[in-house]
Formats: sequence, structure tokens, C-alpha cells
Amino acid sequence: MLIEETRDIATCRALRRVVFIEEQGVSEADEIDECDEDAIHLLARVEGQATGSARLLLGDGYGKIGRVCVLRAARGQGIGAALIRAAVARFAQIEGVVEVRLGAQTHALGFYQALGFQAFGPIYDDAGIAHRDMALRL
Repeated sequence: MLIEETRDIATCRALRRVVFIEEQGVSEADEIDECDEDAIHLLARVEGQATGSARLLLGDGYGKIGRVCVLRAARGQGIGAALIRAAVARFAQIEGVVEVRLGAQTHALGFYQALGFQAFGPIYDDAGIAHRDMALRL
């Protein structure tokens, strides 16, 4: 498995289309936004094939991980965890970033907790899916 920063937004969007729009029923209007152009994108490849991605955005003193996806056929191989670890490591390199945040689908709370994230705040709806905010202090 290889995880690298990429400017290949089209491939990242194609992965997200399969996972979020086709599998989870998220609308295209909710999935595609203007943030892609300013984001850092991570792309996971297994044997040369794009299998997952994550989008990193900078806030004031924090980094936000979003749009984390792994193709169904590649799940269970540690790709999602590797993407999160790579995102945290990337934010740790940026001066002034002291916390990493994300909005987790509630079924994935345990996955993120195992990676050191702590849930906070109420459960909320994002694109028709229950989420909860999580954070990890660097």
C-alpha cells in the first residue's frame, strides 16, 4: 500500500462518487464542493490501483480530515487507518496546527477512537447520515 499527496482531484472524486454517492446515497450537491481546490488530498494505492482517499483542510490552529473513503473491495486491509495516520502526520508538520478534527459517521466512532480521536458535541445530520465531531490533540 502506498499513500501519497496528490493533485489528481479527479481520481479522488471518482473514489468518493463510488463510496458516498453510489453506496451511501449522498447527493452530488452535498459531495462536490469548492473546498477541493484548496485542500491537501491523500490517495491510497494498492498494487498501483487507487483504492482510497482523504481530504485535508486547514482551519485556525487545527486541521480537518474529511471525505475519507475506501472502495468496498479494499476494506478491511488497514487502508482507512493508514489514511488517517498519514493525515495526522501531515498536519503535525504544519506550524500552528495543534489539533486534528473530523466529522465521523456514527457507525465509525470506534474506528476513530482506536486511532486516538475523542468524540465531542451532539450527533448531527450531514447529508442524511448521522455524524459526531471528533478531535485529536497533537
